[in-house]
Amino acid sequence: MTNRQRLSLVEAYLREHRYADLRTLAVRVESSLSTVRRVLDELEEKGLVRRHHGGASLVETDTVTREYDFVARDQHHTAEKFAIARLVAGQVHPGMSVIMDGGSTTYAVARLLASKRLQVITNSLPIAGLFGEIGGQDIVVTGGSIYGRLGVLVGPLCEQSFAQTHADLAILGGVGITETGIWNFNPLIVSAQRRMIAAAERTIFVLDNSKFGRKALSLTSGFDERFTIVTDTSPAPEVAHAITAAGAKLRLTPSEPAGEIINSR
Repeated sequence: MTNRQRLSLVEAYLREHRYADLRTLAVRVESSLSTVRRVLDELEEKGLVRRHHGGASLVETDTVTREYDFVARDQHHTAEKFAIARLVAGQVHPGMSVIMDGGSTTYAVARLLASKRLQVITNSLPIAGLFGEIGGQDIVVTGGSIYGRLGVLVGPLCEQSFAQTHADLAILGGVGITETGIWNFNPLIVSAQRRMIAAAERTIFVLDNSKFGRKALSLTSGFDERFTIVTDTSPAPEVAHAITAAGAKLRLTPSEPAGEIINSR
């Protein structure tokens, strides 16, 4: 079987099944695991699949999925998210207890925390799976109902879990930031995030520049002195002023010239 044939067979299988593990694909194309890995590497370079530990999934392309599906959203603003993740990971030290919610930027942070021994409390199934595969972390997963497109747990059981939790730090995402505060599109997600904020000593919001000026259905929170907003580009002056006026911190990634903490105090 030629490499082109293997590529076609693997792509066709993933288009039908959406996800497959390495062994299944190896049997399908009658090849070794190492050969299948190389095939997946080629398909990932073309933007057709997303590699995971032990397998791969199809990258969705429809409009709704691009906006809300966790795996598809992970493809956008990759460089910005990684820069934000590096900055945030540097503020997390071994032994800390850290709350993490769902979302692609938060997941990028989680990837960089894998080598640190932490206690992680999360309602994100992708993040729980990431740390579970790597090992070495103390992982607490909340209860709740699954919000499928993001793979997060929400609802009364999730909120109750966070109400009984204390953490050194919460790392959260959002779909928008304006001078009013941080926004999200789903009231159940917002309600869970509010519990996370209340449970943590301080909160870091990770937001790339695509979130600037965007409002959604619900306001997660106005700015607070316990908040740090980490992003890759300077927001509009009115947003920066609102952040600092509330006593919160604004931190930019090193690629931005003003990459320092801005604080009104």
